Amino acid sequence: MTTTEYQVSGMTCSHCERSVREEVVHVNGVQQVEVSAATGRLVVDTDGPANDEAIIAAVKEAGYEAVRSSGADGDPSDSTASSCGCC
Repeated sequence: MTTTEYQVSGMTCSHCERSVREEVVHVNGVQQVEVSAATGRLVVDTDGPANDEAIIAAVKEAGYEAVRSSGADGDPSDSTASSCGCC
């Protein structure tokens, strides 16, 4: 199993977390998803190498932006604007 970490911008509540989780869990190969609005951290366990493009696209489908944490430029967790419409 491979564990990959991403930083997600714009999450501020549990609804935001749920939206991201519900999209990412459907990416082929994803086994487990942990997400925190407080830290902007998304941790994805996959059964092989992570498909960064598919995971980032799933986060975007949920209404947020993400970058892979290791070697990523910038820190999107600085954003405080929410995209979920609930907070």
